[in-house]
Amino acid sequence: MTFRNDLTLLETRVLGVLIEKQRTVPDTYPLSLNALTAGCNQKTSRDPVLEASEAEVAEAIASLKSRALVMESSGGRVTRYAHNAERVLQVPSQSVAILTVLMLRGPQTAGELRINCERLHKFADISAVEGFLEELSTRPDGAFVVELPRQAGARENRWAHLLSGMPDIPQGEAAAAPSSSASHGRYAELEARVGVLEAELAALRAQLAPLLGD
Repeated sequence: MTFRNDLTLLETRVLGVLIEKQRTVPDTYPLSLNALTAGCNQKTSRDPVLEASEAEVAEAIASLKSRALVMESSGGRVTRYAHNAERVLQVPSQSVAILTVLMLRGPQTAGELRINCERLHKFADISAVEGFLEELSTRPDGAFVVELPRQAGARENRWAHLLSGMPDIPQGEAAAAPSSSASHGRYAELEARVGVLEAELAALRAQLAPLLGD
């Protein structure tokens, strides 16, 4: 079954929290509704910061359960929840780590993803992160990430997940990439012109050298 990229912000937050807590605090996983809500509303390592109620989180869980992304854990007095992301999304654990950090923290560069994924998966270097981003962005069944236009003044492009569809790109940010590209083009053109002038000057000096007695 093809995955539909139409999860809500809260649904991606719930899914991201379940994956994060499974890897960082396995002793408390699967999570109760109370713990899951606390994870969704966490003030650190979250962007944006949410204030979801238990009822809203329960609604998001129900939606994720209907798509087999979340499962209810049996046993015990308190109902607990676990994710099923790898099987449903059909991507390796490294890619799940990247998607999790994007769901929890918003768009990031490959360098930021490598640092922020540290507790979920240790990537050897940035090129390893870029390799998995490339795979996620070129999936035959539909991309799970997209490279965003470069922000004005930024040195690297950021990446965003597509589990909720295409992210909104501020108008100024969307215009930043062509502008940056145009500036780079003008700089390269000037560099080429300077190179030609330097070559012509060198040729003139060579011709004048005998006359000047150099």
